[in-house]
Amino acid sequence: MDLRQMEYFLAVVDHGGVNRAAAALRVAQPSLSQAVRRLEKDLGTELFHRVGRGLVLAPAGEALIGPARMILRETEAAENAVRSVGQVRGGRVDIATLSDMSMDPLSVWVARFRTRFPDVRFHIEERDDASDVVTLVRSGSCEVGFLASPPPGEDLISEHLVEQKFVLVCPPGTEAYWPDLVPIESLSQVPFVMGEHGTATRDYIEKSLRAHGVEPRIVVEVPQRGAVLPIVLAGGGAAIVPLRIGLDARHRGGVVRELVPGLARPLEVVYREGRITPATTEFLNYSKRSLRAWVRAIAGHRSEGHPLVEAAAMAALSADHRVRDRSRVDTEVRPNL
Repeated sequence: MDLRQMEYFLAVVDHGGVNRAAAALRVAQPSLSQAVRRLEKDLGTELFHRVGRGLVLAPAGEALIGPARMILRETEAAENAVRSVGQVRGGRVDIATLSDMSMDPLSVWVARFRTRFPDVRFHIEERDDASDVVTLVRSGSCEVGFLASPPPGEDLISEHLVEQKFVLVCPPGTEAYWPDLVPIESLSQVPFVMGEHGTATRDYIEKSLRAHGVEPRIVVEVPQRGAVLPIVLAGGGAAIVPLRIGLDARHRGGVVRELVPGLARPLEVVYREGRITPATTEFLNYSKRSLRAWVRAIAGHRSEGHPLVEAAAMAALSADHRVRDRSRVDTEVRPNL
């Protein structure tokens, strides 16, 4: 589902039919009809009932009108905000982050921001300890820091961004073994693959398991976080990972399950008051908008009855389509990247 499809859908609603909508948008009627049908296919439901030569809104179409208008309004507002920041033609964004957060969600935000501002450069410092992230920000070595809890003291501004959800990832072919919702208490004998001891995510997962009476059985400990998923996907054990990383494992054939009770930890951003460059300010604003859209999309799919993992996969697919469409346009405009 992309923005053009939603624009076409609302045009049909507002103008009372495909022909009038096509004329108002100055597009070919077959193109508009195909876009609406693709949207229905993407959503897996009928938005309009075809009655004779006319269209009548289906219940799913009625439900989509409000969210579609909201998304288009916020997109326009975001684009206006970007255009108003004339200084963001280049520059450098220096970020400090807990090492576990560089893959998710920071890598996604950086990549998508650069599709809009390809001349902005990033430098990312990874640290295993939150106090080291705070030190880099306080010292001015980095403008912003991402960590899992507010820092002590009042010299930095701290904003809560989201509760980062975690899921269970298991080897391909084990679907029948795992229920759709996996009780944490049932994980006592599960062989786990985990990152190096002393990292924030490893400590959080172990603490959470023990809080539910589970002593983790760690069979593989690997210092390179990027090696955890390949080991799991090759059958070396199971892992508990952030939701977005779990979606990558799912795409590669892994079995991903929601845990009950759910595991989630806060994601915070910290920075010094009045010390942020225009490029970093716009990066933070863009990341917050992206995050809100992600959370809203998942909530929307869950309200339709989809479980967490499936809802997140649907939201990620829609986001990826929008990014690819944007990248294709930017490549046509800027062929020499």
